[in-house]
Parts: sequence; C-alpha cells; structure tokens
Amino acid sequence: MAVITEIPTVMDKLKSSGNALASVVVAVLVDFRKAHRSWGWMRLVAGPSAWRAVPGLLSAKVMGSGHNGGFTLRPSATHQGLLCRFEDTDSALDFLHSEQVRAYRERARECWAGVLAITSARGLWDQQPWGPSDAPSQQISQAWQQRLPPAPTHAPLAVITRASIHPAKAAAFWRYAPAAQASLDQAEGCQLAMGLGEAPLLRQCTFSLWQDEAAMHRYAREGAHQIASQAAWRHGFFSESLFVHLRVLRMAGQWRAQSFGNSLGWSELAHG
Repeated sequence: MAVITEIPTVMDKLKSSGNALASVVVAVLVDFRKAHRSWGWMRLVAGPSAWRAVPGLLSAKVMGSGHNGGFTLRPSATHQGLLCRFEDTDSALDFLHSEQVRAYRERARECWAGVLAITSARGLWDQQPWGPSDAPSQQISQAWQQRLPPAPTHAPLAVITRASIHPAKAAAFWRYAPAAQASLDQAEGCQLAMGLGEAPLLRQCTFSLWQDEAAMHRYAREGAHQIASQAAWRHGFFSESLFVHLRVLRMAGQWRAQSFGNSLGWSELAHG
C-alpha cells in the first residue's frame, strides 16, 4: 500500500453488481520518464472514465503510488498503476495490445504488465466482491495462441490487498507502514512489489509478485507485516477491505532493472 495521487472523488462504477463475477485481472505498473510526468498526471485525473468503452472491461482502477513505488506518505511523481478486471483473457490481451496501453509503455522508463487468474478473494472493493477465475474466463482463443510465445513454465503468484481506512484511525494505521514496507522490500521470494492507492492516506492498495506460495505465506505470517495485520483487525482500521490471491497467466516487461520476459508478445518493451 502507498500514498496515492488520484483525485479522490473519481470512482469507477463499471458494471456494478452484488454478485461476484468470474473474471481475470490485468495489472499494469509504470514508472514514467520525467518528461512525461504531466501526461501521467492527466491519466490520474481522468481516472477510470477513460476506459469505459474498452470491450470486456468489468472494472478499472487508475492509481498513484508512494516514493519509488513504495508504501510511503511521500508521493511519487512518476509511478502509477492500473488494476482492471476483464470478462475473459482474450479481452485482457486485446487491451494490453491496444494503443491506450502502448501510450503508457512509450512514455515509461520501466513498465510491467500481466494477465492474472484469481484463485481466491475475500472482501469487497466499492461494495463489490471479486469471484475466482473460472475455466472459460481463462481460455485463450486459437487466434491469440498463434500470436503469443509460450507461457511461463513456472507461473509466479500474485497478491492484491486493498483497504479503505477510517479517517479517525489513519494516523494509527500509518505508524505501522514503514516497518511493513521494509520487510516487504527484503522478503525472500518477493519478485516485485508496488504500493498503490486511490485517495491520499485513506484508500490504499498493494500489488506483489511471489516466486511460490511458501514465500508468500512467510511474509504474510511473520514479522512486521503480521504485526500490522493483527493491529488492523484488532483496532478496526478498515471500513472495507479486499484480499486477493492470483496466478500469473502471461506477463511482460521490466521492473527495477529486472526482466520478466515477454509472454505477452509485446513488439517492444519499455526501458530506460
């Protein structure tokens, strides 16, 4: 989770439903070049309204980040993330190969993106549950299979955590943040982590990528993160929360100088 820079009144209401719909998730993480900071800021101002016409889109979040992409009160001028849910993998792939996403990549110093299947989800986001990805939503058409390179033989796991924090408890919540961020940065088996959010201080999110389930559970159940989690539940920091486990189906790009391959089949990858 991280302090964010999005206009707090912008919220997506795409295909709102009380039922948990089967879907796949698209995550796009960007570190813009300095020359394109203003372009990135305008994407935050536009928020999810810019994506309403995207075929197959169920929901979208356009989020800022903390300093250096971390979970801090100091905002980043260049880091940004998209978290979207799609009806099926073909729609997700169409989006990741669209001119809209290419515009992000062309302005990025580094960029990572992935299509992910939801294996479990607990809680709500904007009063909506997230359902596990079923077989039809994960299926890739023959046309896309012919265009794509082979999928990774060992698929990393991912975690999304998000929470709306009670304003009166924000100060108490943020006292636990520095230690939890430091433990995540040093966690064995964590391949990538980024703090994200929708509104300053109060609507926070994290996205992390793990080499295996054992590494993911070690971080969740030990040290500063466990202390912060226990405090959150004991003191009722959150008015709403969502915890999602996912499996990477396809990914591409570079983050913090680490390459993650190109199973998305992008024609070129963002780099410094």
